[in-house]
Amino acid sequence: MSAPPPSSVRARRTVRITIVLLFAAWLVDYADRLVINLVLPSIGEEFDLGRGQQGLVVSAFFLAYALCQIPGGLLADRFGARRVTCWALLSWSVFTALTGFAWSFAVLLVLRFAFGVAEGIFPPASMKVLVERTTPEERMGANGLIMSSNALAAVLTPLAVAPLIAVFGWRSAFFSTAALGVFVLAAVRMWLPAPLVGTDPETPAVRNGLRLMLREGVLWRFALMLFGYSTIMWGLTTWIPSYLHDERGIPLASAGALVAIPALASAIATVAGGRLVDRLGGHHRRIAVPAMTVAAIALPLMSYSASLTGFVLFATVAACAASLTYMPIFAVPLRGLDPRHVGVGSAVIVLGGQIAGMIAPPVMGVLADAFSFQVAFAFLVLGAVTVAVTSLVTPQDADSFRAALGVAHQPDPSSLTTEQT
Repeated sequence: MSAPPPSSVRARRTVRITIVLLFAAWLVDYADRLVINLVLPSIGEEFDLGRGQQGLVVSAFFLAYALCQIPGGLLADRFGARRVTCWALLSWSVFTALTGFAWSFAVLLVLRFAFGVAEGIFPPASMKVLVERTTPEERMGANGLIMSSNALAAVLTPLAVAPLIAVFGWRSAFFSTAALGVFVLAAVRMWLPAPLVGTDPETPAVRNGLRLMLREGVLWRFALMLFGYSTIMWGLTTWIPSYLHDERGIPLASAGALVAIPALASAIATVAGGRLVDRLGGHHRRIAVPAMTVAAIALPLMSYSASLTGFVLFATVAACAASLTYMPIFAVPLRGLDPRHVGVGSAVIVLGGQIAGMIAPPVMGVLADAFSFQVAFAFLVLGAVTVAVTSLVTPQDADSFRAALGVAHQPDPSSLTTEQT
């Protein structure tokens, strides 16, 4: 058997290194976001905050994060994905560390908003980094591995941070995660390989610029799917630690271990969803409808479970089922978008998820204060219904996606951007 050509070996090496580095960057990104959920009880006690105000601390981040998705995509398309990724890593590490110095509720809100701005430019840049260094056939599998870092961070963060908070206080958690961000920044700067050449087919029909993509409703439908998914996941990750601590009387370190169980199931399901949708060639409704049906059943059972075992079991089922849909939401757009517009196109979709993160935590906090945590968790069923219904009215493959973006439109040369990586 002859050896593979050097170009093939280099391409595989590029894919592997890119996956590892983006996995690490997303792991730190998500861990930095999750820390606030673990310290909410401590912050609430120190600053005398109700659950509604605690929810605002979380949503301040998501407000900025949502506002910066499309600008982040424009920056990645204009200045290059690698450069913007490094800007994001440096900036969010600085604001994470500064959060540890917050001395009031108002200062905390400002710092979390600034942190959201810094992290908000990262997702579209990350998507663009991946698209530039993979072929369409391997993209969803690679992205599934990368995005499983989010669920893994949900496993590791409470296990590592909860004991740290118990010993050194809540501020130490932000200093530690900021240091990790600086380490990953150095790794990305040193080792991220150059983009591959000629990995995507020509798709002139979708090269119509930002204005067309925002005007056509297809991207917003995918954004609505991510809104539903993120309503479930951010609702669970934000309030389960507080629920276990406040309602069940479980110490924070033990609560962190319990939170890790559904998070681990979610990590496995995220990878499985990416592999499955690759085999289906898109067709996300085949995954979304049954998975979100299971989640819609499990969430009320979790909410009203009398036993701790039942609560954790149904939370695990709900998180696992919802996470199966994460990669399928992105599968068709990442196959169908022109590589030069992946930054902005993916930003539109991610925006939907961040709006959910902005809305769900404070709404659930208000529901928990006014009624109960049971009502607050039952509210998440709306997210499952949103994903399932919207999946029925979105394009199911790359060709139909391009057609929905405006295949009849002629390319507008003035709208084209030049790659600068």
